[in-house]
Amino acid sequence: MPVTIRNIEIQTCSKAQLIGKRYDGAPNWGEWWANDWFAALEKQPRHPFNEDAFLGAVRIIDGRPERWIGMLFPPDAEAPEGFEKTQIEDTVFAVVYLCGKEGSSDFYTMETHEMCLGKLKEMNLIRKENDWCIERYQCPRFTAPDEAGNVVLDYAIAVQK
Repeated sequence: MPVTIRNIEIQTCSKAQLIGKRYDGAPNWGEWWANDWFAALEKQPRHPFNEDAFLGAVRIIDGRPERWIGMLFPPDAEAPEGFEKTQIEDTVFAVVYLCGKEGSSDFYTMETHEMCLGKLKEMNLIRKENDWCIERYQCPRFTAPDEAGNVVLDYAIAVQK
């Protein structure tokens, strides 16, 4: 079963610091778990938009995708040793709640991304080109499957105000 859209909410993310690791290619979640890197980040107070979640984020810089794994923190937060940071300005996001089977690769396809953009268009929302798209792996929505084996991924897409 492909993923479905459960709901869409408009949420504002005030200025924040994304702290984590930047990737030019595919992000490596496995090294995060192997090295327990989230433990170093979880010691700091998080930005409210982060919720209780780990984040995957992407934006386009000079025509190329810049991918991140990390978490959001207040704008004055410092990155622990071994981590990088980048500023996220005040941004309005359409948060698409995607529902699907735990472990499904359908969450991460271009077809799912295009399905989300189509739904936003129906709502007269316009994506901010080259701005942030954030996968918010919120606990327990994404980490505890429901009785049917489904989890929910928060997929936040920056939209024009």
